Amino acid sequence: MKISEFQQLIEEIYGEKDTARGTAETYMWFAEEVGELSRALRRGERGNLEEEFADTFAWLVTLASMNGVDMEQVVGAKYGSGCPRCEATPCACHESRRAPVVA
Repeated sequence: MKISEFQQLIEEIYGEKDTARGTAETYMWFAEEVGELSRALRRGERGNLEEEFADTFAWLVTLASMNGVDMEQVVGAKYGSGCPRCEATPCACHESRRAPVVA
């Protein structure tokens, strides 16, 4: 499934509820899922890990939709040519000097 297809599916399933809930409260649900993902990673819980990755991605896509962001388009634009800083694949940035790319 493409990112755009997943984003559309999530909008169809949860769009009304998400809109009614609003961005701030939806972000709190996203943050909770990130915490659950962190716990699954820390514990090495493979089955739960897969579920938490899916849930975290769904909430992230929800927030993008609520704010008019097409995830497939923005991800492709930012990372489609490789590392946003050095444009290499794999990244050739020196780790100790590599800072997050803010655009």
